[in-house]
Amino acid sequence: MLYLGADHRGYYLKEAIKKYLISQKIQFEDLGNLKYEENDDYPDFAQLVAKKVQEHPFKDYGILICGSGIGMTIVANKYSKIRAGLCLSSFMAQKAREDDDINILCLSGDLTDEATAIRIVKTFLTTKFSNDKRYKRRIQKITKIERILK
Repeated sequence: MLYLGADHRGYYLKEAIKKYLISQKIQFEDLGNLKYEENDDYPDFAQLVAKKVQEHPFKDYGILICGSGIGMTIVANKYSKIRAGLCLSSFMAQKAREDDDINILCLSGDLTDEATAIRIVKTFLTTKFSNDKRYKRRIQKITKIERILK
């Protein structure tokens, strides 16, 4: 399953991404905000998406959007088994999936136009983890850090 979340600064980009997902018959669940609300807060939506992806971190994915994309990334990465990455280009999304096996894509609603966002999302959804030994080793180190900090 693919879970979506955005605050007011990411709301309209999320809506555009939903249209793309529908056109491609990609199943998703929108966890909010479900309407434009100027005074909402990005941590609320980041938590909802991160908790859902955390239930099945090797099967489910998330897309989070706020103004810069940074706030969503910070919050999502507080959850164990979550590897969220801010991607501003398709290249970043490709490397984030191939090398770091991210399961939550974070986008900037302020810096990313619709066409670029769609390309990034497409890359995120179609790129597989490389399974390269060095990247697996690095992810294992991240997992070890998560266990120590629990």
